[in-house]
Amino acid sequence: MPRGEHVLSHDAPNAATDPASNGSVDPWRLVLAHRPTAGEQPTLESLFALANGMLGVRGGLEEHGSPTQGTFLSGVWERTPIEYHERFPGFARTSDTRIPAPDGTRIRLRLGDMLVDLDDGEWLAFEQALDLRAGCLQRTLHWRSPTGVTLQIDAERIVPLHTPNLLCIRYRVTSIDYSGPITLESALIASNTAAAQGDDPRMGARVAGGLSITTSDADHVLASICQRTLNSHIRLASGQRHRMLQPGLQFARAIIEDGEGVQQHYRAELQPGSSVALEKYVAYAWTRPEGGETEASLLNEVATTLEQALEQDFESQRTAQAKACAAFWHEAELQIDGDPAAEQALRFNLFHLLQCTGRDGSGSAAAKGLTGEGYEGHYFWDAEAFILPVLALTSPAQARSMLVYRVNTLDRARNHAREMNHSAGALYAWRTISGDECSAYFPSGSAQYHINAAIAFAIRLYVEATGDLDFLVAGGAEVLFETARLWLQVGNYNPRKGNAFCICQVTGPDEYTALVDNNYYTNHMAQQHLRYAAEIAAKLADQRPHDYQRIATAIDLPSREIEAWKAAAAAMYLPVDAQLNIFPQDDDFLNKPRLPFAQDGEHEHRPLLLQMHPLTIYRHQVCKQADVLQAFVLAGHAIDTAAKRRNFDYYEGVTVHDSTLSASTFSIVASEVGYADKAYRYFLDTLRVDLDNLHGNTSHGLHMAAMAGSWLAVAWGFGGMRPQAGRAAFAPMLPAAWQGYRFGLRWQGRHISVAVAANGVTYTLAQGQPLEILHYGQPLSLRADTPVHMPLTASSPVHNLRGVIFDLDGVIADTAVVHHAAWKKLAGEIGIPFDDSVGERLKGVDRRASLDILLEQAARTYSETEKEALASRKNDYYRQQIEGFGPQHLLPGARTAIESVRRAGLKTALASASRNAPLLLEKLGIADLFDYVVDANHIRHAKPDPEIFLAAARGLGLAPSECLGVEDAAAGIASIHSAGMKAVGIGQPQALAGADLLLPDVAAFDISRLTT
Repeated sequence: MPRGEHVLSHDAPNAATDPASNGSVDPWRLVLAHRPTAGEQPTLESLFALANGMLGVRGGLEEHGSPTQGTFLSGVWERTPIEYHERFPGFARTSDTRIPAPDGTRIRLRLGDMLVDLDDGEWLAFEQALDLRAGCLQRTLHWRSPTGVTLQIDAERIVPLHTPNLLCIRYRVTSIDYSGPITLESALIASNTAAAQGDDPRMGARVAGGLSITTSDADHVLASICQRTLNSHIRLASGQRHRMLQPGLQFARAIIEDGEGVQQHYRAELQPGSSVALEKYVAYAWTRPEGGETEASLLNEVATTLEQALEQDFESQRTAQAKACAAFWHEAELQIDGDPAAEQALRFNLFHLLQCTGRDGSGSAAAKGLTGEGYEGHYFWDAEAFILPVLALTSPAQARSMLVYRVNTLDRARNHAREMNHSAGALYAWRTISGDECSAYFPSGSAQYHINAAIAFAIRLYVEATGDLDFLVAGGAEVLFETARLWLQVGNYNPRKGNAFCICQVTGPDEYTALVDNNYYTNHMAQQHLRYAAEIAAKLADQRPHDYQRIATAIDLPSREIEAWKAAAAAMYLPVDAQLNIFPQDDDFLNKPRLPFAQDGEHEHRPLLLQMHPLTIYRHQVCKQADVLQAFVLAGHAIDTAAKRRNFDYYEGVTVHDSTLSASTFSIVASEVGYADKAYRYFLDTLRVDLDNLHGNTSHGLHMAAMAGSWLAVAWGFGGMRPQAGRAAFAPMLPAAWQGYRFGLRWQGRHISVAVAANGVTYTLAQGQPLEILHYGQPLSLRADTPVHMPLTASSPVHNLRGVIFDLDGVIADTAVVHHAAWKKLAGEIGIPFDDSVGERLKGVDRRASLDILLEQAARTYSETEKEALASRKNDYYRQQIEGFGPQHLLPGARTAIESVRRAGLKTALASASRNAPLLLEKLGIADLFDYVVDANHIRHAKPDPEIFLAAARGLGLAPSECLGVEDAAAGIASIHSAGMKAVGIGQPQALAGADLLLPDVAAFDISRLTT
């Protein structure tokens, strides 16, 4: 399916809507209300998949027999030798591939002797719906056969969260005008092959072996298949049983198809208005690799599961499923006011995280969950960096299960470290199922040592969120220590860099830059890892001394090694580029030329990794995703906002976002640095990665980490949530497109509800002992069932305040409308579209930078001479309008606000992007109220660069920390913060999320609130 082709879209007719509500979006149901095409079907099977962490079933129709319909078990995979023409020591020798298990969804229909083929008939009405609240897939079809008879087919399907190896289906056929015999042919279809890779390395690989049938059987009670894999030595048994819901439905026969599967047929007579219905239950049991269970014991487990399932009817199973889902939704408490499509998409994403992550410690969260064959079912670093943070705060037991999987595979990680020539420590595999490295391309596989740091980050977040020290002493600390000690095996103190601790020849999250020295993300995360490991060692030695001694003895961990961790962390090489004032992604990244982005039409939607040789990509300054920004998201609390903003601005220009992980990272950082519009645009990109098939491979399975990223963009981005020193910290903002939003999270055994609206944020502690959180860095005490309402910005005073620097346009006078009109007139004259979104981007930006923004949509390139002429023409239009200005054009309260600052003994300055500021001050009659004026004639760099506010502070003879800035534009707020000042925002919270204090207008400005 072509990239970007929408199967379900919030704005497409009959898509993702509830037909019963006049086309409006139901935020609890994902609905398909048209007949799917053959091209759409594989993507829809992914979207409508059901799972429970161990069993996953794609959402194909029971009668259809789609070649891409599949059933997957997290513990059933095959091991295939990796063939190299040139093999070197340490290369991965085998790959794990999750392979399809027998599919139990198939129920074919036969009317008399005619086998029903839905494609041959007429679809009179159709709806398929994923009920997110109930955890159930529902489908109804009115179908007319080629002979003219009409049926209604209704099917419901659940994969119970409470029974990890069970599939339940309720299937009903109603005659509208058919009289005669009907047969329901229920099958369990064996499969022993995995999808071939083809030209897309994201899809799969060659599999040697697979599942082969050892025995199969079928009678009027049970139909079963036993299989085993050739190389991983996993045994699997599967079986099906039924409950007949109408007295007229009778068992007809059982069929065993050699190498194909087993069937059980049920027959009845239909009359117009009558129905036949069948409940189908399918169960699975499997061994671990080399497991000792026999086929008989596995079949007995399947039979027991089916017997227990039949003790309840489908409705009881459905009720239990809805109850389990309701418990999760109570914790997540996810709601968007004013945007049901976004609310639906967020819930859809969160639902798949819930159902595709294991609960028993035997596995983690695969890149495609249990919804398809993409990435062979492998686990990557994004399980800990994206998925686990969501679950740690909404479903902690599942997060713990993911970490237990890492504990259970620690010995494999130790073995892998030895394969990589490290004499001590553990290195987790880059991509794996069993715990062994499965990447055949080591530059973007084994070289990604940062997976160790991602696991350490996940342990830290989980422990901070839950206080679960028992996990640490039950294996978590051992994982933390063994992975930490590897950094001293990889890194070294480099005398050529001031004896800094350097880490060479690794690959960061940005796989378009491989085998580099001092990757910023890797070094930064290694530093955090080493410090946290030392911190936990000290904590356990103090609080659990016997457990700590046991662990230290078991892994031979002396105190001097812990001191070495601290020393390496303190000496970690994390330079700042002197020219750009940003963090270099690695030692050579900034020395490379930028990659030309011109692409031919045939390949314009394909990621670079499918277009170019890796070396071509490596030689250029281009990012699949910006790992410098990823470091800010996971461990950037100590990095100041101005530095984050500079890095965001730079790396945005060289990032192509070929990774589905990229958009959420950019959204979160954009929220943090005050770029509200960009934060929301990037949020939309991660929100609908699969619903709109934005990367063209949703048919391979859903993108679990991108789904997690959409929740993180809300809670960590818009909500500003971060753990800080053991407390949950928040700094919320409200996107302009929303009226409000709400999310819930678990923190140290309590449930916190965060509700954000235009008038502020309300925190509610639903249960438990009082809890202290941080609101914009200020401590806030919560008590059970006592909501606390706070403004959307910090309101702490500025210590040692000695000067206030005002913006002009939109703060003192409303000249923004004049600028808007002048730019709009110019745009019309040169044939460039101009709307409010363009006008909003021009606010607070100087004339030349505004012109550059305007010309982004120009049909041709303008010379420098032409640009100067255009800028002058716009200025002429502007000056013509302000000639008639006078004191009456001051905004209400503006003069009083400025005068109050002077009466308080503080200095005043003006910092305006307008070159006409002095003229305006004279016209407005307030020129004598300012001690110093800086306009665009005196600076080189426009806002959000801090130059204009720094110049104003210098002009007042004050340090930036002694000044306060007052602005009405996001670029101005960013400029103030970059200058090291506190910022007062004048206007709407949606556009000024980064302000330290937000006021509706300048008349509300009260200098007494800002001084100590």
